[in-house]
Amino acid sequence: MIIGRLTRDPESRNTPQGANVTSFGIATNFVWTNAGGERQEKVEYHNIIAWRKLGEICAQYLQKGRRVYIEGRLQTQKFTDKDGNQRSKTEIVADNMIMLDSKSTSPSESAPKRETSAETPAMEELKEEINIEEVPF
Repeated sequence: MIIGRLTRDPESRNTPQGANVTSFGIATNFVWTNAGGERQEKVEYHNIIAWRKLGEICAQYLQKGRRVYIEGRLQTQKFTDKDGNQRSKTEIVADNMIMLDSKSTSPSESAPKRETSAETPAMEELKEEINIEEVPF
C-alpha cells in the first residue's frame, strides 16, 4: 500500500491477447527530523502496472501530479541488458486504486476559473451592502 503523486501520465497498451496493461510512476516522500534537529526528506520512485479494467480506469482518470492510493503486490523481473549484464526491475502490480484528489484540485484545473458572464443584480446588491472599511479585520 502506498500513497503518492504520479510522476508521469499513464501509458496504456494492449497485449497480443487483447488484455489492457497501463504503466505509470508514483513518488512517495518520507520526512523526518535528524538528531541535529534538521528536517530531512527522502523521495522514492515506484513503477506501477495495472491490468485489464483497472488499467483502463487508470489511463482514463489519472494524470501527472495527482495524488493516488495504490494497493498491490511487488513483482521483480530479471533480464539481461544489451551489454550482457544481469539486471532486475521491481514494480508494483496494482490490485486497487483510489484517487485522492478531487477533480477540482487536479493540476490541470488548479487555476481559478474566471466568470465571463455579466454580473447578476443580486451580486450588485451584495457589493453595495458590504463596505470594505466596515470589516473589523
